[in-house]
Amino acid sequence: MELRQLRYFVKVCELRSMGRAAVELGVVTSALSQQISRLESELSTRLLQRSSTGVAPTDAGVAFLHQAQLTLRHADDAVRAAQQARLSGHVSVGLAPTTATVLGVPLMRAMRERYPEVRLHMVEALSGHLTTMLQARQLDLAVLFQTDTPRRWSVTPLLAEKLFVIASPTLPQRPTGARVRLSQLAELPLILPSGSHGLRATLMAAFARARIAPRIVAEVDGLALLMDAVRAGHGATIQPGAATARHDRDDLQLTQIADAHVGRRNLLVSLSDDELSPAALATRVVMADTARALVRDGSWTGASLLEN
Repeated sequence: MELRQLRYFVKVCELRSMGRAAVELGVVTSALSQQISRLESELSTRLLQRSSTGVAPTDAGVAFLHQAQLTLRHADDAVRAAQQARLSGHVSVGLAPTTATVLGVPLMRAMRERYPEVRLHMVEALSGHLTTMLQARQLDLAVLFQTDTPRRWSVTPLLAEKLFVIASPTLPQRPTGARVRLSQLAELPLILPSGSHGLRATLMAAFARARIAPRIVAEVDGLALLMDAVRAGHGATIQPGAATARHDRDDLQLTQIADAHVGRRNLLVSLSDDELSPAALATRVVMADTARALVRDGSWTGASLLEN
């Protein structure tokens, strides 16, 4: 008997549906049904009564359910106790400025809740600088946007971000409507990061494909100053939606870039598993869980999850 089988059984009883339970558990219905059948065979008794309207526990199933729930609670408590007693130390995490605005504080909160003995060192820097720091072993983990990472690194696809034209409602040249193409932005005054920024390279390549030269009126590498200039009406910018996480949306207007393939992939990158401490390995899991939760509850504007 496996804990996995107990979790499957409890979820089926909770939802009264094999299909719905399979969706929540992330398995196919046939595999879930097979595991339940194996459990019944091992116990030599029928646990579920199947019908056209769903499933329900038998008398034996009800008795087994109560003990299964208790066993799972004890197992979860044991895991937490072991982790909290074992995991301590120092973990360094790198985030780009836009990523830090939406992920930074939730990550700190999640780490305090799960692993209070782990001391988190967070670095906010451009993606290129974070790559250099990883190579120099100055960081354990980072969220990066480039895919040409060394083979020895561990790379987990995390999420994809749409890009938006962000402007003050008072800017006369701002685009109207919910979506706009790059070819329509030739006259828009833009405030963008300088050429050392990965997003700038992405945008210039996209403008070249659209066969227009953007009207860049200023270059600002600091996100806070860049967004202040946009709010003051000195120009618009093109950024992922996360750039607005610290700003009042009433002061800004977001228009999604409609061009295909204009966006940004976020990758959770770390040193190889054998170079990471147990605390760093645990932090990597917490980072992925936290980022995905932010996307699912709509807190990460313009983001969608990527498959591993």
